Amino acid sequence: MTGILRLPPRLRFRGVVGTGGIGSGSFFLLDGNETLGREESRSGRFLDRRDYCKLHIISHYVKVLLGEACSVHAIGRVGDDDDGRRLCSEMGAAGIDLGLVHVIPDAPTLFSFCLVYPDGAGGNLSTADSASSRVDAAAIREAAPLARELGAEGIALAVPEVPLAARRELLDAATACGMFRAASFTNAEMEEVRSSGLLERVDLCALNLEEAAAAAGIRDGRSGGEPDVIARSAVKELSTAYPRLQLSITAGKTGSWCWDGNSLGFDPAIRVEAAGTSGAGDAHFSGILAGIAAGLELREAHELGTMAAAASVTSPHTIHPALTADLLRSVARRRGRLCERAAALLDTANGGS
Repeated sequence: MTGILRLPPRLRFRGVVGTGGIGSGSFFLLDGNETLGREESRSGRFLDRRDYCKLHIISHYVKVLLGEACSVHAIGRVGDDDDGRRLCSEMGAAGIDLGLVHVIPDAPTLFSFCLVYPDGAGGNLSTADSASSRVDAAAIREAAPLARELGAEGIALAVPEVPLAARRELLDAATACGMFRAASFTNAEMEEVRSSGLLERVDLCALNLEEAAAAAGIRDGRSGGEPDVIARSAVKELSTAYPRLQLSITAGKTGSWCWDGNSLGFDPAIRVEAAGTSGAGDAHFSGILAGIAAGLELREAHELGTMAAAASVTSPHTIHPALTADLLRSVARRRGRLCERAAALLDTANGGS
């Protein structure tokens, strides 16, 4: 398959090996913006939106952006059910290698029930006993030959919805092989991430604003609650503790920040007509990874991340089913500025921007 981006003759990274959740979900729109009470009964309706989990979203976009030039290998588990079969079929059709994705007969495929309020806020309820919870150190060790073969030309991707211990195993293996290590963590995982020093095994960490504050041990009273203040405070704390760590911090329609180890950059969100915002952060992460694989510096790759996120929210689904070069170029024109190297990647072989 031909990727969306116009790539140099040789990529900086030629393969991605990732672990994280593989699953689906439903969106339920609640009536009223009041926070749902513990014993409350509330009406609402299901939305016509397809939901996917983190590894699937990020892997899909990286593969669509880079095409055959970069292999993408998923490490995961699905149930012996219709959802698992459908998801594997979709991932395979996108060109993702599923040799390290196995079926667990006695566990269901990961499922999330997404509650959405009319004002756009919401949260997820996910199955704790899913097949994704069975991803363990042995599953990661299956990928060892591939990690060694890619070495310094590979990216290890460790994202939520599989146990933290499995992600630690992947980051350890990647460290031993000299791979570039990219990761994200949930807010609930940050206490363990902080106490274990896990960020010492990460080169690039992608977080939303709340996760970044938790990772840095910041409380609202100290930050003042302003997104820019929170982001800068988080970067200061994390860069002091982990001098080699690069960061991407997203804050929805506000925009995003990137820390390349020396300076902090801010990229405002691109204004588009949004059909659904779920999955935008994962699309942003995938754009950054694709840019880095193509040889861009983090600041430049960050711009691709912003474009990928903006394009993704024009679909109601957490994976845009029709992401194209034309759509990315349209989004790029909306922002009014673009670094030369990022713009060059949008000048596809099928036509200029």
